[in-house]
Amino acid sequence: MLANRRTAAAIGAVALAGALLSAGPAQADSASPSPSASAKAAKQAPKGDGAKAVCKRLPKAESRIGTALNRLNGDATVPGSIARLEQRVTEAKNAGHTEIQTYLNDRLTFRKSLVTTLQKRQEDLKAVSTWCTAQGSK
Repeated sequence: MLANRRTAAAIGAVALAGALLSAGPAQADSASPSPSASAKAAKQAPKGDGAKAVCKRLPKAESRIGTALNRLNGDATVPGSIARLEQRVTEAKNAGHTEIQTYLNDRLTFRKSLVTTLQKRQEDLKAVSTWCTAQGSK
């Protein structure tokens, strides 16, 4: 009976090894792109810079950036505002929670940098809007 178990275990191990070995090359072949796959990808490459799509999405992008800037520049009652986060940093400092203060202060630093990034994007979108209007795409 012990011999039957050993034989069954050996057969199972050989079958498993065979399955793993036969699956390896098949997976390797499917991972490498075939020449016809790269030719299809080249045919689907963009033909332009996407200017029409940018002009089409322009009002929504302007709205999103404006909303984000309004939120960030809001007072301490506005969730997500810089003022509210500054208040939380002060409260953590007063409570002696140095780890929380450090974490919130890092978030505050990022949030302040986000304002300048969004303002730059807002300026860029004004230039894009002027261009789209001149092209008749807006």
